[in-house]
Amino acid sequence: MVHKIDDLFRRQLKSWPLLAGGMKGLAESTTRPVRIEWFDVFIRHIPHRIASATAAVDRESVLKRPCFLCADNLDPEEEGIIFNADFTIYCNPFPIVDRHLSIIHREHGAQRIEGQLGHMLDLAQALAGYFIIYNGPECGASAPDHMHFQAGSRELFPIEKDTISVREPAITDYERNVLLFRGSDRSRLIDQMNCAIELLASVTAKKPEPMINIAAFHDPIAGFRVYLFPRSKHRPRVYHTGELTVSPGAIDLCGIVVVPLEKDFRRISGDDIAAIFREVTLADDQFGEVAANLERVR
Repeated sequence: MVHKIDDLFRRQLKSWPLLAGGMKGLAESTTRPVRIEWFDVFIRHIPHRIASATAAVDRESVLKRPCFLCADNLDPEEEGIIFNADFTIYCNPFPIVDRHLSIIHREHGAQRIEGQLGHMLDLAQALAGYFIIYNGPECGASAPDHMHFQAGSRELFPIEKDTISVREPAITDYERNVLLFRGSDRSRLIDQMNCAIELLASVTAKKPEPMINIAAFHDPIAGFRVYLFPRSKHRPRVYHTGELTVSPGAIDLCGIVVVPLEKDFRRISGDDIAAIFREVTLADDQFGEVAANLERVR
């Protein structure tokens, strides 16, 4: 599958101007590392991500626009690779990382992880060297009306290096307010994640789906590693005040913080990022309740 994706990028770079422009923008992007309280993150200034970072995702706005992930609305030059009966893989024309992919459900339907975790793990296993992400409809998905995943090269994936020594099949991490799942048993991992999502829905009273971001990858020796970030809100206070145009999704929480505006790139600090992460992830008391209940049912 990875070879097919490499071939797809080669073809699309020649035939699809939007992707060629996006790859040029990524090549010209500026990245700088910064240490926050608990791990190293990379701040990446990518001007072409402004539309996604500021996308109006309220129900009224979404209903007013055509779905840009539906096959009938894709650019005529855009082509994809069939992954399975439900999902097709496309090059993302506004990349954050190298080999950035959009993995889109063939049918128009709400962004919801219920019943899709198996697909996510299958993608992780099939795409060696990639991470797979899911952004919830209220916390990072710019298309909350159409089920999709994203993927990208793990050449830069800070959270992997930060948690490489973790050996437990499933742990909780109070510093980052993230639930970590690890192992080779696909069915067991799906059950554990579904249990965590049900607990989050109960604790936060958010149904049918709590606010979550998920990232996953697969190692042929160690198996799957899944990061589930419970969220408290979509965007931080500084976004709404205009101080910083930062709208965190799964990639940001994994350590690649997207900053579309140059002025923000120059001024944002590690303390700013740590504060934003703490603000948009679940409060410590609620996270602790979920983590404790999850440990009891393991």
